[in-house]
Amino acid sequence: MRNIIILMTGGLLALTSCKTKTDSDKLYIDKVGMDTTVQPGDNFFRYANGNWVKNAKIPDDQAGWGSFYTLYDDNLKQMRTILDETSAKTDHPKGSAAQKVGDFYASGMDTVAIEKLGYEPLKPMLTKIDAVKDYKELLNLLGESMKEGDGDISQIGYYVASDERNSVKNIMILYQTGTTLPEKDYYTKMDPLTVEKRTKLVEHAAKYFMLTGIDEATAKKGATDILALETEIAKSHLTPVELRDPIKNYNKMSVKDLEKIAPNIGWPNLLDKMGINTDSVNVAQPKYYETLSALLVSKPVDVWKNKVKFDYISNSASYLSKAFRDERFAFGKLFSGMKVQPERWKKMVTLSDNDLLSQLYVEKYFPPEAKKRMDELVENLQKAFKARIAKLDWMSDTTKQKAQEKLAAFLKKIGYPSKWKNYDDVEISRNNFYENMRSFAKHDFKEGIKKVGKKVDKTEWLMTAPTVNAYYNPPFNEIVFPAGILQHPFFNMTADDAVNYGGIGLVIGHEMTHGFDDQGRQYDLEGNLKDWWTPTDGNKFKAKAKGVVDQYNAFTILDSLHVNGELTLGENLADIGGLAIAWDAFKLTDQGKGDKKIDGYTPDQRFFLGFAQAWRIVNRPENVRTGITTDPHSPDEFRVLGPLSNFDPFYATYGLTEKSKMYRKPEDRAKIW
Repeated sequence: MRNIIILMTGGLLALTSCKTKTDSDKLYIDKVGMDTTVQPGDNFFRYANGNWVKNAKIPDDQAGWGSFYTLYDDNLKQMRTILDETSAKTDHPKGSAAQKVGDFYASGMDTVAIEKLGYEPLKPMLTKIDAVKDYKELLNLLGESMKEGDGDISQIGYYVASDERNSVKNIMILYQTGTTLPEKDYYTKMDPLTVEKRTKLVEHAAKYFMLTGIDEATAKKGATDILALETEIAKSHLTPVELRDPIKNYNKMSVKDLEKIAPNIGWPNLLDKMGINTDSVNVAQPKYYETLSALLVSKPVDVWKNKVKFDYISNSASYLSKAFRDERFAFGKLFSGMKVQPERWKKMVTLSDNDLLSQLYVEKYFPPEAKKRMDELVENLQKAFKARIAKLDWMSDTTKQKAQEKLAAFLKKIGYPSKWKNYDDVEISRNNFYENMRSFAKHDFKEGIKKVGKKVDKTEWLMTAPTVNAYYNPPFNEIVFPAGILQHPFFNMTADDAVNYGGIGLVIGHEMTHGFDDQGRQYDLEGNLKDWWTPTDGNKFKAKAKGVVDQYNAFTILDSLHVNGELTLGENLADIGGLAIAWDAFKLTDQGKGDKKIDGYTPDQRFFLGFAQAWRIVNRPENVRTGITTDPHSPDEFRVLGPLSNFDPFYATYGLTEKSKMYRKPEDRAKIW
């Protein structure tokens, strides 16, 4: 799945705004936030957003601030309105969406009851872990506990999704896991900031243990052992860049063959304990499971028991008393830079965000006319992309035909699902928050395993309707735009086309391009990993993509941190292609064909300003540092500067010359899709 942005938090104007056309036109370009002392061709992000950036204040409970953050924050408030209204009533029919949504929210807001329980909800599972005599018993316990909603098996990462070589059928996919720090290099790098994080991990684990009644000396010893174990596990992990290779991460094998490479896990027995009946799995990262199998035998069972306890406590901490929540936040802020925890209601709104709440959200905040307008925009972008493919000067007619067929086959999902998920088996009470969480966990587990080996349901969504995000899903060959992102600054029912095409048009084009980026291009129109390119065209694409890698490698942030052009390649290609497609689609509109100014700006200028202002975001240094090593998206400033520096119409609109800092020679500009 390729998203437009990794989790952000953020709202400005709802789709239900009552502003009229006449008083809204000028509001969609923030002139006050611009810094016109900066030349557009030197740094367009600063030109469009400079004063806003200078004056932006990141709220203490946020890792950053700006478009996605504010829109997400606004959506939280909208959902809170629904939850406050729903939870205030106690006479909803039992089992109804309103009853489950309202009572779940009420139970989580009852912090007095949660505080009284302390870590009482964890005691049964912790007692069972203590009673384990060897690693085989430990795996049996964890396999059985999954069915009861007692947390994931911390050493077995899995999900159920399309078989990427047979996309109409679901398969169990095993992936690398078992570590706490963001990625493998955090366990070996020796710079002061990384060493500090390893030290803090030990302190963090020890604190969790002490909160469950373990004495300080034993807690510290157990925590030290956990870091040593995770360091060994991390050696087996693929890097974030390696995880982007779909061929390398597809390793379908029989359970019998999996048993051969990782025999100590006892796969037939474990799968039976989990209730999964299958003869084959996709082992995305086999080396991890080979290593895990060896470590289960070579490390003392008490070390593994401490590791499982720590993971179990960590996964549950958000649902426990204040001491656990505070400790979880204290460790997490090392990577986000957040200064204070978000208010309780924000946490509960986020936990309540499922299809039950989505139904109520869509009814209240996503009018039919917004969906209709988005349908039109997507159709126009698809037409523009089709025309661009036809005009490519580097691709053969044979590959072009295949590309056109894939584009035409896109499954388009806008706003909300055609059918909602069923939660009939979820039991929610008003006075037991932890048990409510377990009930949802049991449901999610059952929902997943019942799909194994079954036909794929392509009506399913991977995000909820209020989500401020969008994605392309290669095995479904689908583009998805939840209602949550279809608001200002990306989409405005009353805005002119220039602003909408520069905002949501770019998002649409971005997701379409993901079907043809360095990863997406390896899937055919039916969503299967299959090479549909001629060898010559494939080599030409790789050469062009290499140029993009080199461009983004040269970008630096926080003075010395370099963008990783390989890690961010897919998103950079989608940004560059998305801008071009959005522009072509805009040029098909009446405004795009004309030159009438609005608030002093030409249609073309408004398009580029709308694009740049939709990406105005500032992030805390800690968040930036974490993102540079783990986030496949470039920092937001370069998501503007990178695409524009490669786009000829931008040069023409703002008169860039060789003296402009954003200038690239025509032969050096990335032109792929």
